[in-house]
Amino acid sequence: MYRYAIEELFRWKEKPNRKPIIIQGARHVGKTWLMKEFGKKSYTHTVYINFKDNETMEDLFSYDLDTKRLITGMELYSGQKIDPDNTLIIFDEVQEVPRALTSLKYFNENAPEYHIVCACSFMGIALHQGTSFPVGKVDFIDLYPLNFKEFLMATGKERFVELLDQQDYQMITSFKQIYIDALKQYYFVGGMPEAVQCFANYNDYNEVRTIQKKILSTYDNDFSKHAPNGIVPKIRMLWNSIPSQLAKENKKFIYGLIRTGARAKEYETAIMWLSDCGLIHQISRVNQARIPLKAYADLKAFKIYLLDVGLLGCMSHLNQKTIIEGDSLFVEFKGAMTEQYVCQQLKTIEDLDVYYYTNDRGNCEIDFVIDRNNQIIPIEVKEEENFKAKSLKTYSEKFSPDISVRTSMSDYRKEDWLINLPLYAIEEINEL
Repeated sequence: MYRYAIEELFRWKEKPNRKPIIIQGARHVGKTWLMKEFGKKSYTHTVYINFKDNETMEDLFSYDLDTKRLITGMELYSGQKIDPDNTLIIFDEVQEVPRALTSLKYFNENAPEYHIVCACSFMGIALHQGTSFPVGKVDFIDLYPLNFKEFLMATGKERFVELLDQQDYQMITSFKQIYIDALKQYYFVGGMPEAVQCFANYNDYNEVRTIQKKILSTYDNDFSKHAPNGIVPKIRMLWNSIPSQLAKENKKFIYGLIRTGARAKEYETAIMWLSDCGLIHQISRVNQARIPLKAYADLKAFKIYLLDVGLLGCMSHLNQKTIIEGDSLFVEFKGAMTEQYVCQQLKTIEDLDVYYYTNDRGNCEIDFVIDRNNQIIPIEVKEEENFKAKSLKTYSEKFSPDISVRTSMSDYRKEDWLINLPLYAIEEINEL
């Protein structure tokens, strides 16, 4: 399995001003695998330390944070000599011992020769507990489920990824059915590494669904284990409402769908908790298309998407035949799956802020709006070969963007004011 994030780690290793680096992401997105794979490919030795339920490490870091003493303790614990030039030190589940997070400041200041990579599943939660965090003393990588191109590579379609990278749309169109079939598979399987690996090995949709259910059960257990007791019921109710939220034609998050009479102030902490864990993407509304978009965000109006399209299908009880072969009962929810997919792909693009647009009258909505290289790009999402783009036309007449994008199952096509980008090539929006 290949992850693009490993290229960031290769670059990090060669940086002259390298700091300890933290990989952030939800559980089960492959942080541990990525760190170990990086160690295998780039270092002679790897010292792996998992801080979860690790009393020895908790004791080691509780005394003082002298880096020489800590290195000696880690050598004794691992049974390996730590050579600064040839050893990768891995801190897994580092949030479990907050002083280990704090120690990164001292490694950066007093022992920068050591190569330390960390994984954190609940970074936001750890910080909210008053951890002394090494601000400015660490680097970060965000890790998400596999994107569609990583899925193609995992399932033996590397050459088709090369075509996308080359933006050879004439050749891509010739083989579009392969991309479309793979995209339908991705809608079901999603990008959680264990599910993808299972599908790549056995092509067994039932086993994939079993894995997805297990992952969702793990998340449900995490609610009780890591969240304050008072908000656990609210987290569960909000989490379980997301499929019905996305099934609406207008996907703006409505608190009343959680329960009758629900109010924003009751669920703000629950939303923050799920976002901090990396389990949801909260996409805010803008009502202007000006740089920077962040300055025009309406924090009271937003959409919520899950971290993974496969998990959304599992939560919604959509079976293989419905997604892969199509079904009339699936029509209303197909738009939700498609928007979820597009959101998921956009979030994997580095340094890309994602919003959606509606005008004040509510008669023009653009599914996603992004700010890229001082260009604001509107994106309208269509689940089928739909050539109508009424809202996008209205938006373009008002704001005159340099690029407007409609993404659908249609072939690549560039018109005077509009580019149709196939859904399976949506990541290439970064290169337009």
